[in-house]
Amino acid sequence: MTTTVPETRKRARRGGLMSSTGLYIAAGVAALLFLIPFYLLVRNALSTDPEITGENWKFFPTHVQWGNLTEPFDDPTVDFGRSMWNSLVVGILHTVGTLLVCSLAGYALARIPYRHANKIFYGVLVTLMVPTAVTFVPSFVLVSSLGWVDSYRGLIIPGLFSGFTCFLFRQYFLGFPKELEEAARVDGLGHWGAYWRVVVPNSLNFFAAIATITFINGWNSFLWPLVIGQDPSAWTVQVALSSYMTNQTVNYHLIFMATAISILPLLFVFLFLQRWLVQGIAQTGIKG
Repeated sequence: MTTTVPETRKRARRGGLMSSTGLYIAAGVAALLFLIPFYLLVRNALSTDPEITGENWKFFPTHVQWGNLTEPFDDPTVDFGRSMWNSLVVGILHTVGTLLVCSLAGYALARIPYRHANKIFYGVLVTLMVPTAVTFVPSFVLVSSLGWVDSYRGLIIPGLFSGFTCFLFRQYFLGFPKELEEAARVDGLGHWGAYWRVVVPNSLNFFAAIATITFINGWNSFLWPLVIGQDPSAWTVQVALSSYMTNQTVNYHLIFMATAISILPLLFVFLFLQRWLVQGIAQTGIKG
C-alpha cells in the first residue's frame, strides 16, 4: 500500500514530538542530578550537627536553624567577612590582569608579523605540559624574596599569565575579521590602536566568557593562597573554609553554611554570564 504525503508528515511530526519529549526528559533528569549537591548544601546548612550525622535521614530539618546564617560572621576565630572580601579583590584583579596580559599576548601572536612568533607560541604551549608542582616552590621563593607574602601582590601577580588563556585568545583572534583592522590602519591606527579601539569592543562576548572562567578559577584557588596568606587577615574564603575542619573537631553545619554563602558570588557570575560563556568558548574554534 502506498503511503500518502499527509500520513508521512504525521509520522514525521510524531517522531519529532517523541524526540523532543525524550530530550526534555533527559534535560530534566540531568537538571535534578545537578541540583542534588545544592539541595544537600542548603539542607545541611540549616540543620544541626546531630541532624546532619544522624541515622534517621529527613528530607528537610524539623526545625530550620536560621541562626546559622550569621554564625560564620560571628565566629571570633575566623574573620569570614574579611576572607570573602579578600577573595573578591583577588578574583576581580586577577581576572582583569589576566584578560589584559593574555589578550595582548594572544593578539600579538595572531596578528603581529614576527619570524619567531610560532616558536614563542610553541613555548607557550609547552608551559601547559609543566605540572604546577614543579613551579610551585620556585614561585614561592621568588614571591617571598620580594616581600609579597601576606599581600595582594603575592596572591595575584604570579598567576596573571595563563598559557591556556593565551592559547584561547590567539585562536579567537585568528578568526577575527581582518577587514576591520585594515580599516583601522587606513585611519592611522597602529597595532595597539586597532586592538584597543576595534578588536576589544567587537570581542566583548569572548572577553566575558574568559572573564567568567578566570574569576571562578581565582575564587576557587586554594593551595597558593594557603601558602601565601599565612596571616589570617590575608586568608581567602577557601582557606577560611578549611579552618573549620581540624583534627579535633568538625563543625558540620558551620562548614555547610559558610560554603553556601561563599558560592553566591559564583552563582551570580555564572547565571548572568553563562550565555557569553557558551558563545565565547564556541568561537575559539573558528580558525586554527
